[in-house]
Amino acid sequence: MKSVCIFGFALILGLTLACSSNQDRAYKAQEDVHSEKLKLVDEYKKCRETAGTDNEKVQSCDRYLEAEDAPK
Repeated sequence: MKSVCIFGFALILGLTLACSSNQDRAYKAQEDVHSEKLKLVDEYKKCRETAGTDNEKVQSCDRYLEAEDAPK
């Protein structure tokens, strides 16, 4: 009887930990996507500051916004 209780407790604990780790991985993936988007926005801002009024340089900066809007 004691071994059945220990096995049951271990099973419940294992299932609980397995479920939470999937959620943690999902949160980590979302965090990575958001941080990558923030990096692209920062790069866009830097590019626009250096581009000034040069239309060709401004258009080349738009690739950062396009990459930020792309689904991941």
